[in-house]
Amino acid sequence: MTPSEEKMGFFSHLAELRKRLINCLIFLFIFFIICYFFSEYIYGFLVEPYSSAVQDDGVQRRLIFTALQETFLTYLKVSFFTSFFITFPFILIQIWLFIAPALYKNEKAAIMPYLIVTPILFLLGGMLVYYLIMPLAIKFFISFESSGTITNLPIQLEAKVNEYLSLIMKLIFAFGLSFQLPVVLSLLARIGLIDSLFLKQRRKYVVVMIFAAAAILTPPDPITQIGLAIPLLILYELSIFSVSMIEKKIKEKEHA
Repeated sequence: MTPSEEKMGFFSHLAELRKRLINCLIFLFIFFIICYFFSEYIYGFLVEPYSSAVQDDGVQRRLIFTALQETFLTYLKVSFFTSFFITFPFILIQIWLFIAPALYKNEKAAIMPYLIVTPILFLLGGMLVYYLIMPLAIKFFISFESSGTITNLPIQLEAKVNEYLSLIMKLIFAFGLSFQLPVVLSLLARIGLIDSLFLKQRRKYVVVMIFAAAAILTPPDPITQIGLAIPLLILYELSIFSVSMIEKKIKEKEHA
């Protein structure tokens, strides 16, 4: 291939990448507009863990905002969060369409399962936050309220809209991304950077790293930290099993 042909090939790849990025941005923008019109319903859905956790405590609860623009900006954040959540599978498809022409048939067959598993794991991480971690964390924090018998003045939670929604959206993203651990480790195994023995020997270090990551990605409370760390430890063990299966298939192909 001549230098001019290589240059044309490089620019054609850039043009294709630009096309895929524009498609993702257009798709994201369209769903952002749609989600904004339904932002109150989305807001109600995200607030449900809080309202369910406090509905039987005998106290009239509310979410407050202390800045004029806070609720408006919160609706924008909620709309963008939801649009990205919906667009995520489409973004994966665009990435696949960009790299697929350069792959062999067996490479396409190897990567395709990851495109299916990735959004499923992300969704499972988000569901874990929504249905289990947030209700438990809210009840934990509310347990520190005081009626004022000892403290002279009652201590009562009045959560801010922006802070609550930022917390739950951050946790959904943190859990969703953390749940990609098996995908990352399996891909690293396929390209030969790690193997099952490597993962087994470094298990004790990984345990420390997982709890450290959970402490960074979650609020400073034991509920959310343990709630993220334990699933990651389980996923790590599943990753070892997955990598072992990959190694077995590679060896079978070599001896075939």
